[in-house]
Formats: sequence, C-alpha cells, structure tokens
Amino acid sequence: MVAFDGRLEPARTIRVPELSNPVSISGWDSLLVASEAQGGVTAVRLRGPDSAEATTLDSLVVSPWGAAAPGERVVIVRSPYYLPYYVEFEPAPMIAVTGRTGRPVKPLVPAQVPAIPTLVQIVNAGTAAVDSAGNIYFAPLARDEVRKYSASGALLWTASRGLPFGQVSPSFTYVPGSGPSDTHVNVNYAVALGPPPDGLVYVLSARDTVGGLRLDVLDPATGSLLRTHDDIPAHGTVAVERGGRIRTPDPEELLARARAPEREPFAPAFALPRIEGDTLRLTDVQGKVTLVNFWASWCDPCREEFPHMIALYRELPRADFEIVAISDDVDRPAMLRFAQEFNPPFPVLVGGGRMREAYHYRGLPYSVLLDREGRIVERIFGFGGEAEFHRLHGRILGEIGR
Repeated sequence: MVAFDGRLEPARTIRVPELSNPVSISGWDSLLVASEAQGGVTAVRLRGPDSAEATTLDSLVVSPWGAAAPGERVVIVRSPYYLPYYVEFEPAPMIAVTGRTGRPVKPLVPAQVPAIPTLVQIVNAGTAAVDSAGNIYFAPLARDEVRKYSASGALLWTASRGLPFGQVSPSFTYVPGSGPSDTHVNVNYAVALGPPPDGLVYVLSARDTVGGLRLDVLDPATGSLLRTHDDIPAHGTVAVERGGRIRTPDPEELLARARAPEREPFAPAFALPRIEGDTLRLTDVQGKVTLVNFWASWCDPCREEFPHMIALYRELPRADFEIVAISDDVDRPAMLRFAQEFNPPFPVLVGGGRMREAYHYRGLPYSVLLDREGRIVERIFGFGGEAEFHRLHGRILGEIGR
C-alpha cells in the first residue's frame, strides 16, 4: 500500500502480507480498512506501537463486500467489483454493519430481490461512504441513483441525475453451452465525501455506454445536483482539494514517484515434512530462485495449475530454480492421491491445515516467488492460466540472471 500526502507526493509505503485481492479501502480512526474479493476485511493500524500491524476480520458474510468505516463500526455493502452469479434463497442484506471484531454482522438495509433472482448480486451491489454522524451514502452499481440512509437504516433521500443512457434494468439470459449472461450498465463506480466543512458527496459514474466518466457533486442534505465534471479521464483517479478544486492525477505517474520498497524476507520460515517423511527447510533451497506454492486436493484451480508448474520446473535449470509445493490438506489420504496422480518432480510438503493461519492467504492456489536470498519477489493469488505462467517464466529468468 502506498500513502500520499495532501500534495499527492508519496509519503509512506506499507507492506501488508495479509492483503490478497483488495477491492476497496477506507479510513477508520487510526486504521485503514480494506475489503477483499473473497469477502474478508483486513484492518491495518497506522499509528501507535503496533503500527502497520494487520488484523484479518474473516468471513464476514457469504458474499463479497466492500467496507466503509466510521468510528466504532464497519458499514458493509456488496462489492461492485466481483459479481458472481448465484441465487440466494435467503438474500443477505444490501447494507449491514459490524464492529471492530467483525462479529456480529447486523442487517441494516434489506436486499432488493429482482424478478430474476439470479441478478440479486448485481441489483444490490454498490459503493458507499459514511459521514461522521453515521449516515450512509450508497450508489448502486446498475441504477442511476444515489441514496442516503440514516445510521439506523432509514432512507432519507434518493437522487437521480438523469444520465443519458436512461434507466436500464438488468436482464438475464442463459445459453446452453455458454453459461449465464446478463445485460446491465455499470452506472456508479465510486462515492466519497469531500473535505469538511461542506462534506459534499462526490459520485464517479458513467457518462455514456462507451467508457466515458463523469463526476457529480451532490448536496449531502438534499441530494440535489450541484455541479458535474464531464472531463474525467478514463483511469478514473480523482482527488478533491479543500475548496472543491478537482484534480485527476495519472495513477501510473503517482506510483512511479513512490520508491519501491526493499524486498522482505519470506516468513515464517518453514520446516515441514515431505510426503516421503524427511523434513525440508526454507534454508535448504536458499541460493536458488524458488516458487513456494500452497495447494489442496479439494481445490479445482490447484488441479488445473499443477501441470503448468511441472512444465515450468522442467523448463528451467535445476541449479538455479526450485519449486516447493505445500499441501494444506487435513485429509492425508486425499493429499497422497493428488500427489500420486500428478507425480510432481519437485518436493511436496505436508502443511496439515495450518498454512492459511501462518501465511494469511484467503484462497488457493497461492504462490510466492523468492529470490536467491529467500526474499519475496512477488505474490501470486489464484491461477491465471497459461498467460500467467508465460509471464512467470520470464520473471524467473530475470531473477536467475540477476
């Protein structure tokens, strides 16, 4: 994570190994709260003796959510960035709240159930901001609306900006052999509150159906449209200064000014038994570029990934490259059947179901590429197919040649 000051100059770089696939972030007291595609929330402390220490509030709800955090509670909404198709027989709320511990989760605003239940995720997804009084400003993904709810969940106002593509209700089709398909317009991308004392509501949304963006400024008391900025660049990065001046910095230029952090050691260092019985330690592979892979026999993407890892292992020189595959199975017979099926030429270690707690990943497969000194080059979340392994092959060759 990279923090910028009020002049948009890089101020701090924070390593957060607990983050895997963040989709939104907001401030919360002395914390940053990041929501993840898999549904968890990670809170990072920025001040105090344990600064930059991360706490994982895991499995808040059954579906992916974003989080906005005022005071002592987290306001949870369905993420607009990750929209799987499924039918909820008992729809989870559109907006819910929780506390610092992540439990319990309390419904605040009920879900809208569309005529086609499969679209429940799209209809209820959105982005939110919360003011100091606990009022919630919610911008649905697929409707030309912004809504303000009180801290208790009462609807205070609904605003429509008369966007030119009209109000398109999501529709759904299923083509045999091709799977589900829907038609909807991504209307709202982000909502935020501007600097005090005005606390105006800023909504980043679609200008048209071909990718144009606009920024609308709303009165927080009434929802009335105060002004519109139609010249927002496609990258959609917006900063608001005190006084309301809009800046649209290029995110690549911002990040280019941030100094790359030093590589961190892979931790905790493992010492785990191979399936054959002897122990392999992290120090045993230092001196080689190493891919540490976490997998489980019940993980379908792991099954797809293993042949690519085997091919990668055979393509690269043994003197310079190693793969260590750590199983997180608790079912030893299932683990052994998986290993016997693929018969990998690299070491397979037994994690015994303890690896997720130790290494903070949220899903499998999860891989970490290490340099010759055992420092982290990159983390890889999930399985990205042949293209990912083609890129990884080049990255490993670059490390070998360093």
